[in-house]
Amino acid sequence: MPADRSEALPAARRPHRIAGGQPGLLEPGASTDPYRLRLYRVLRTDFPLAYEPGLGAWLLSRYADVALALTDPRFTGYPRDGAPRGPVPAPLGLCRGSLVCTPLPVGGTAPEPEPEPESVLPSTGSTPPDPGSASPATSAVERTAYVLARRISGRDRADLVGEFCRWLPAGAGAGAGTGAGADVAGGLDPGARPRRTGHRLPGGGADDCAGTTALREKALASFLANVLDDPDLAAAAAAGGAGAGMLLGRAWTETLRRDPPVQIILRRTRTEVRVSGGTLPAGAPVACLIGAAGRDPARFAAPDRFDPLRADQDPLITGPAGCPAALLGRREAEAGLRALLEAMPRIRWADGFRPASSGLLTRGPRSLLVRPS
Repeated sequence: MPADRSEALPAARRPHRIAGGQPGLLEPGASTDPYRLRLYRVLRTDFPLAYEPGLGAWLLSRYADVALALTDPRFTGYPRDGAPRGPVPAPLGLCRGSLVCTPLPVGGTAPEPEPEPESVLPSTGSTPPDPGSASPATSAVERTAYVLARRISGRDRADLVGEFCRWLPAGAGAGAGTGAGADVAGGLDPGARPRRTGHRLPGGGADDCAGTTALREKALASFLANVLDDPDLAAAAAAGGAGAGMLLGRAWTETLRRDPPVQIILRRTRTEVRVSGGTLPAGAPVACLIGAAGRDPARFAAPDRFDPLRADQDPLITGPAGCPAALLGRREAEAGLRALLEAMPRIRWADGFRPASSGLLTRGPRSLLVRPS
């Protein structure tokens, strides 16, 4: 029996089965690692349309079906009809479906222009970046990344999740005048938990997607885990040059596909909709399994492999490119990595450590233990 079949796995790693042999999404073990458990694979292959009693929703796991639920007007937000639909993007990736993320008409003005790849990655050198050389939000990210990286560079061992990823997103608050960045630069213990802020980016509103940092923390941690796990990619990033920004931009997109911070998006049907495996009734709650769709072999070659240069990258399941949180998240990932590599050229995993993610609704590494030197 092939080893990748769930029946061939040890009993402790088999997906828990409910009625009809369907694996249970909310059973013990699923949140630890649904990929290693083959949970998503079994759902895609044998149960493309399945009902999960624990969620009270129908599950969609194939890329084609998830893409349909995210873009087709026959689906709307859940649980209320007023949730994003039509031209407003569904909550996805780092985007929460804010009105500011609505695709703009021709000639419209974006909330904040997306920077050129190289402009996101200035060399930190031996001094903090010049605050006058970029927008306030960008300068705050770069300055906070510099301070955090230098603070941990002299240690024998550090946890990048607790001492870097939890603090860097909060540093964007300095660019909006909230003082979040000052907590870091002013000497607060980076092992503590940063203050949550409700800051706004230019062009944003009270519900701006960049107002919360939890998802950006998880995305940043996954990005760093993927890059540091690939010495060649890390070396290319450290070398800089014309292609470094492009390469890291693709690594960021690949991270959001392979290891999305938001694993499940809830939608609701407005009418009957035909999908793989059957027909969804009108008014039905639908759980789009983003983590399963992003690794669908029918859409992505070698989907479990982290490959920034893959030819089949797809921005659909990574969220709208113009979302303020998406723009800010990419800045944090690229500037954060550059600061770490500049401050710690020999950074590597601590002895015996391997990064591991957890979580079912949202997901990211629990810790990233490194040896800075």
